[in-house]
Amino acid sequence: MDQPVKPKPEAPASAPSKAPKQGRPRLRFFLTFVIVVLAVAGIVWWTKHIQVPEQQPQGRRGAGGRNAPPMSIVDETIGKGDIGITLNALGTVTSLGTVTIRSQISGYLIKIDFKEGDEVKKGDLLAEIDPRPFEATLAQAKGALARDEALLKGAQVDLTRYQGLAAQNAIPHQTLDTQIALVAQDQGTVEADRASVKAAEVNLNYTRILAPIDGRVGLRQVDQGNYVTPGDTNGLVVITQLKPISVLFTVPEDNLQAIAKRLQAGASLPATALDRAGANKIADGTLQTFDSQIDPTTGTIKLRATFPNEDEALYPNQFVNIRLLLDTHKDVVTMSTAGIQRGVPGTFAYLVNADSTVTVRPVKLGATEGTRVEVLSGLAPGDRVVIDGADKLREGAHVNVRAPDAAVAPAAAPAETSPDQKTGPGKKSGGRKRRSDGEQPQ
Repeated sequence: MDQPVKPKPEAPASAPSKAPKQGRPRLRFFLTFVIVVLAVAGIVWWTKHIQVPEQQPQGRRGAGGRNAPPMSIVDETIGKGDIGITLNALGTVTSLGTVTIRSQISGYLIKIDFKEGDEVKKGDLLAEIDPRPFEATLAQAKGALARDEALLKGAQVDLTRYQGLAAQNAIPHQTLDTQIALVAQDQGTVEADRASVKAAEVNLNYTRILAPIDGRVGLRQVDQGNYVTPGDTNGLVVITQLKPISVLFTVPEDNLQAIAKRLQAGASLPATALDRAGANKIADGTLQTFDSQIDPTTGTIKLRATFPNEDEALYPNQFVNIRLLLDTHKDVVTMSTAGIQRGVPGTFAYLVNADSTVTVRPVKLGATEGTRVEVLSGLAPGDRVVIDGADKLREGAHVNVRAPDAAVAPAAAPAETSPDQKTGPGKKSGGRKRRSDGEQPQ
């Protein structure tokens, strides 16, 4: 009998059908990745080739090119003047005389004749110590002197008589010699008594304490009624001389030769004391001298300047800034430091031409004093340079000159349009023309 034929498994037919199903996700991922890359590349290309060309003209206008609208600037005319060569230093105010008043004898303080903060003169009475013990000592010394002078006088009379008798050989020579020695002894005693009297007088004078210098009296250290001695540490009071007064300051040793040369030539170097900020002048004085040696640790030398200080604006131990005028360059070309620019050409300035354009002009500078600087070369008197609004200027840029105090109009408030401020038909200068950087508002 024929056996029924069993159907064979269709494995070979199913294998090819599974392969496409597994490859489709990979193909889909690859296509998605390619689309994203192309989209990003398109965005980058669009940014570089479409947006940048639209911004470049604005950048050229802001940079002050030849085709840009005129920029608002402030100019200055170069002139001539004097420029001082100055040295700046930090100094300390120092009194020319400070005295601590102490008692030279011991005793009770019975009187104080000054008020704290008073101005005193040399020889003014400051205080008194009880003089009675010293008056008694002086009287005792004078009594001893009178007694010994009487003894000396008697011994001298006897010596005269003995000399006459010795000439006649009426007395032994030994007696004469003894009398001579006695007279010499009495003379020594009298000299000692006189010294005691003088010492007693000095001590009595010390009971009146006088001011040794002119100056200002400080705070009282001892009250009336206290027992004072020469060994008191604080003393009675401190007197400080304020008029005149000095300032000690240091400068680098490299400046010593120039200073010494000027002083040896008999020049008087003015010194100005400024406050700690260096903005306000306190007093005017002159350089007095400099130290005899250089500080090896700092490489500086110490100088002293004196000030009359009539208004007592300077006070001991006060910190001040010192400006020492070393020399003066007279009738030189000067300009404002605001007009000096520094860049690739070096030090330069923007010269304003007659056609309202600017030219880069290299300059060589000399000494600087405050806001003025000496021009050695590059500019001449009468030239006009830009001192405000030069931050975005370029060679050949067009400019509009405005007054130094002209305010920049706010963007929200339109300004009046003058005929000479129009840049074209229908264009107002307003707030746009007054922008110092030359950029048009976005």
